[in-house]
Amino acid sequence: MAENAHQKAQSIEAKDHQSYMKFALSLATQSPPKPTNYRVGAVVVQVATNEILATGYTLELPGNTHAEQCCFEKLAERYGVPASRLGEVLPEEVALYTTVEPCSQRLSGNLPCVERILAIGDKIKTVYVGVQEPDKFVSGNSGRQKLKDAGIAFVHITGLEKDILEVATAGHEKST
Repeated sequence: MAENAHQKAQSIEAKDHQSYMKFALSLATQSPPKPTNYRVGAVVVQVATNEILATGYTLELPGNTHAEQCCFEKLAERYGVPASRLGEVLPEEVALYTTVEPCSQRLSGNLPCVERILAIGDKIKTVYVGVQEPDKFVSGNSGRQKLKDAGIAFVHITGLEKDILEVATAGHEKST
């Protein structure tokens, strides 16, 4: 099924941001529901060729991995470099689609996703986001501002918020 979804994603038209966000959401559903994290999906796309370079979802890789982190680790493996050197090997312009705003703080001590994006340098020009990070684990995510300050466009793709939050919070205790 995952292969079929990936094949379908390869046919997404350039700049069809809604479809890329729906694909990222389909990835998020593969993340195990847990009360201690959000289920997030992410996709890295080369803008010039509209090629999907990497996909990821929360906890896809070993460790307490976030969706964006999984994308970057896969890209590092693909290009044979440490993740810290991705900016040297990525195509000139890539876009990141992520269902939930990239984290600016990790309670686990891992490098926040915003810092990972910034470490790539000027290759990621735009981050497309489905919802802002809810305040449950870390309140006042400063990721959006940090990206904007670095000259990276932050674009909210509207229309999927309810579905994204439903998937993201699966496994969480529901408040009454």
